[in-house]
Amino acid sequence: MSRRQRELTMRFLAEPSDVNYGGKVHGGIVMKWIDQAGYAAAVGWSGRYSVTVAVGGIRFVAPIGISDLVTIKATLVYTGTSSMHFAVDVRARNPMSEDAGRLCTHCVIVFVALDDAGKPVQVPTWAPVSEEDLRLSEYATQVMALSKDIESTVARYRAAAAPAS
Repeated sequence: MSRRQRELTMRFLAEPSDVNYGGKVHGGIVMKWIDQAGYAAAVGWSGRYSVTVAVGGIRFVAPIGISDLVTIKATLVYTGTSSMHFAVDVRARNPMSEDAGRLCTHCVIVFVALDDAGKPVQVPTWAPVSEEDLRLSEYATQVMALSKDIESTVARYRAAAAPAS
């Protein structure tokens, strides 16, 4: 088996077509970049075509301006049987500065690896090594549990609001 890629970093330049009337990058564009980086990271870990199944805990912390250099770092923090959970940080900075930039968005994104027939397949297992790994792994499972709680609450409200037949 080849060495697995646990982290992936991608960079984008915030272009005029990415921004809204206020000169800030649309949240949907940021989510697209997160999905692209997550996909590349998932394929790098599993060696398989992978699909997004969930995004949890997304927080837009600071805006991204036009011409900012955007760095998206996806780090594998948990694996299930066929799923891979990545902590994603989106940072931005003026490309003419030397600083590390500011945190703009953070989330956990989950991918599932698929076989050629589109069925989930087992992914290589990852286990936390450091204290930071353990903390991130626990964080990812908590974020996804919260997302499942929200889904079940929405389903209950929909069922209660559905017209009786």
